[in-house]
Amino acid sequence: MTDPFAADPPRDPDFPAATRAVTFPSGGASLLGVLHVPAGRGPHPIVVLLHGFPGDERNFDLAQVLRRAGYASLVFHYRGSWGVGGTWSWGHVLEDAAAVVAGLRDRNLAIAHRLDPRQVVLIGHSLGGFAALMTAAADPSIAAVASAAAFDFGTVSALCRADPGRRALYTEAFDGELGPLRGTSGKALVAEMEAAGEAWRLARLAPLLADRPVLLIGTSSDTVTPYDLHHEPVVAAYQAHPIKSLEHHVFATDHALSDHRVTLARTILDFLARHL
Repeated sequence: MTDPFAADPPRDPDFPAATRAVTFPSGGASLLGVLHVPAGRGPHPIVVLLHGFPGDERNFDLAQVLRRAGYASLVFHYRGSWGVGGTWSWGHVLEDAAAVVAGLRDRNLAIAHRLDPRQVVLIGHSLGGFAALMTAAADPSIAAVASAAAFDFGTVSALCRADPGRRALYTEAFDGELGPLRGTSGKALVAEMEAAGEAWRLARLAPLLADRPVLLIGTSSDTVTPYDLHHEPVVAAYQAHPIKSLEHHVFATDHALSDHRVTLARTILDFLARHL
């Protein structure tokens, strides 16, 4: 295989690489996505990239690297974000992720884009990391899952319920990110998180992920998802259960892994090469 960091892969005139706009129905809305199809007959494993809140970092760099390595990669927007219809909520994000996975298993879509619906991988960042782990836990057919700087909603909801001052800080922080979103508020998002409570704590997913490869990446210079709060307890829980194919790292970088994008991509590719 061509090194995806050193050179472009050979062109296949019969089965060329392509970039396709795709849509998926979810909750009455049409989710907008971009599918990056590798060259070659396939069928190609599919990596779904789940972005965070509100989605300033959408990981298109990872989508391109994954395609050069032979994986089909999908980036999409959730309901109520970036021009997609409907309203934004944490619960809608989880519903949308599940709807996209279901849509990728459509036989006609798979044939049209040379996809292998038996090998679907979820990779998420921040809120997307939470959604990736939650969606994989609910769907045993997901082949592997990875998160980077995942936001542990169950842990934060407990902190907010115990401390009104912390609740106010999260309300203000969420209010400051609503620009590309519609139909919500910081107060509504904190209330939804608190109502979900322990059901959204990532550590409790260990028994549901025990038989699949899991990659967890923490970020030690991160003020959004501090690794001692959002990463280390999850790693400890997954080691204790245990999850048989668990890999975990902490990178000295910020929440968006701004200066670790190549390291992030190499780590993900190594993980996929060993487990798919």
